[in-house]
Order: sequence, then C-alpha cells, then structure tokens
Amino acid sequence: MRSVTSSRTPAPAGSRGRGAWTVALCWITVMLEGYDLVVLGAIIPTLLKTHHLGMTAGDATTIATLSLVGVAIGAVCVGPLADRLGRRLLLIGSVVVFSLFTILVPLAGSVTMFAVLRLLAGLGLGACMPVSLTMMAEHMPASRRARASTLTMTGYHTGAVITSLLALQVTDDWEILFYVLGVAGFAVAVIQWFRLPESEAFVRARQSTGVPRVPFTELLKPAYLRAGIGIWVASFMGLLLVYGLNTWLPKLMNDAGYPVPTAVTQLLVLNVGGVVGLVLGGFVADRRGIKGTTLGWFGVSVVMLACLSVKMDSDLLLNTVVFLTGVFVFSAQVLVYAYVTNFYPAAVRGTALGSASGIGRIGSIVGPSITGALVASGIGHPWGFYFFAAIAVLAFLAVLTLPRRAVAEEAPDAPEAPAQGAAATA
Repeated sequence: MRSVTSSRTPAPAGSRGRGAWTVALCWITVMLEGYDLVVLGAIIPTLLKTHHLGMTAGDATTIATLSLVGVAIGAVCVGPLADRLGRRLLLIGSVVVFSLFTILVPLAGSVTMFAVLRLLAGLGLGACMPVSLTMMAEHMPASRRARASTLTMTGYHTGAVITSLLALQVTDDWEILFYVLGVAGFAVAVIQWFRLPESEAFVRARQSTGVPRVPFTELLKPAYLRAGIGIWVASFMGLLLVYGLNTWLPKLMNDAGYPVPTAVTQLLVLNVGGVVGLVLGGFVADRRGIKGTTLGWFGVSVVMLACLSVKMDSDLLLNTVVFLTGVFVFSAQVLVYAYVTNFYPAAVRGTALGSASGIGRIGSIVGPSITGALVASGIGHPWGFYFFAAIAVLAFLAVLTLPRRAVAEEAPDAPEAPAQGAAATA
C-alpha cells in the first residue's frame, strides 16, 4: 500500500518530515526514561553516605520500590488508553507528569515525601516507553520492527550513560541530576505538542473500526494467550535484571571491594554495552529471527551474570565482563518488546505493549527489592549475581514457549507480505 502511494507521489517530503519528528521525539522520550532509570542508583551511595534526610539502606530500597510501583501502574494503564484515545496525547501528558514531579524531588523535606514524589513521577514515566515503542513500531514495516524497537531503546541506555557521566561530575550535588531531567522533560513536551504527529496506523484502525474499547481481557483470547503468558514472564524477568542491575550495581561492586568511583564507572560501562547490544541485537533479529536471537541473548546473559560473582583484580577483565553483560542483558529485554510489536496487530498493539511493560515492571520492583535485601543482609556480593543469573535462566525458558508465527498483520502496516512478518518472529 505504501509502495503504491510513493510511486504516485514524487515529493513525499512532508511525510518524511513527520516521520523524522516521530523517530526523534520517541527516541528522546525513551532517553529521558533511561536517564531516570539510573539516577536513583547513581545517587544511593551519596544519599547513604551523607545520611540525607536520615535515609538508611532500607529507606533507599523502599524509595526504589515505590518509584517502580508508579512506573508499573503507569505502564499498565496507558496501553488501553493509547489504543482508545491515541498515542500522541498520552505521550505528551506522560512526559509532563513525570517532569513536574521529578523537578520537585530535591525539594522533599522528608524520606516519605521523597518516596511519594518518586511514586508520582513514576506514574508518568511508566507510560512513556510503551507508547514510544508503539509509535515507532507503527512507523516501520514489519520486517524492520526489531530494529525499530532496539534502536529506539538505544535512547534508554544513552540516557543512562548521560546520568552516569553527570553523577561522576556532580558528586555530592546530586540535586542537579533531577533538575536537569525535569527541565529537559518540559522542553521535550513543548516540542512534542507542536511537532509530534499521531500514529498513522492508529488513525487507520480508528477510521475502520470507530473508537474501540480495548480491554486487557482482549489479550486473553486464544489467538494471543500463549504468546501473552510467555511475553509477560520474559518481560518480568528481563526488567528485573535491567532495574536490579542499574539500581544496585554500584553498591554491589562497592561491597565486592571496588572503590566507589570504580563502582559508579561500572554503571557507565554497563549502559555503554547496552547501547552496543541494542544496535547489534536488532540487526541480528531482523535477519535471523526475533525469537531465536532473544534466546541466544538471554543464554549469554546467564554466563556473564555468573562471571560477575567472581572478584576480578584486572580492571580490563572487569570492564569487559560488565560491558558484555550490558550488551546481552539489556538488549535481550528489548527484543521481547520487538516480538510484541511484530506479533500483535495495530488494534491491540498499544494494549499488548502496555501489558508487557506493566507486568514486566513488577519484575523491576522485585529485582531492586530482593537485591536491596541481599545488600542489607551483607551478602549482596556474590549472591546478588547468583540471583540475577537464575532469573536469566527463567527468562530463557519463557522465550522458548513463544509461538513462531505472528498474528496476521494488517496490510497497510506490513507491506512486505505476511510471510516476512512471520519469519521475523520465528
């Protein structure tokens, strides 16, 4: 359908411009979430060292947990709303909400208020990634959806790298990290209001079916159920790893005997590896199949996480293992999302991604909580990494259960022919 249109339209510059804004703004939105992902983990050692607001390790665990509860609620709620009301307004509103409450965090006068503000910021933050990934997937043909997801998510880890670099510079002035994020979020929301177009796939689906109600129970129908269960479990385990590592890696490294600067640097190395892994993972998955690539990525993750349980005297060896952990762990999780964008049609894609992200966010709550408990018990290293390796094994098993063929895709959204869409999911 698109190829016919392009052959009749010699200068589709306006359409290309709209597409470029979609790509850029979705990527930047995901980058902001990546920035937020790491900000708490980067400042926890400083907050505990300075006893900010009398904060203890238990308080830090509670704050991290409540932040992720907000993200989970936001992710689950946004999917059906995005499929009903549209992607654009939901994304802009979500960015405004998390920016407002993020900029208020440094002003908190108690540990309780600090936690409440992080919870409220999480409500907006949780909606950003699934809506951004949905818009990007609907902007690409089916044969390139793995790259659409992974390249969008390079923004996630680029944001995490930026946070790590800033954290190394500001040291005890951690408040700057939140002010930068809040101001940047408001600026992005303004640009989105004027430049972000609505998803064409959503517009087509709405025109053909009216304004549908897309309940979560739609995903429990026989055509979707098997894939849904595997996706939810894999997303749960994958996000447990991503958030567990990004929240507690500096502390785990410090407990293992590495100095604090080295421990924080490992957070940077981990997320640089994440960016490289996303580019590589999407490229491989579009050629070799999303399911098989995801299995391989989780399999290597098991080995890398187990290796981190060993104290390493060589900085080069340590950096290499942490880098490879980022390459495989972070892109494995995103490949699960790529599978979702390819498996489900546009009418339920937002709901499916929202549910995958939302249920996965339960894992993002469990990961930091359990790891925090291990740290508080004095056994964060090596048992934290043993725990992460076991979780990667469970994610591998969940991906094994996924169907190989995608649900029939609507023609305008997948012009390459159904066979290619199925092959991409295999």
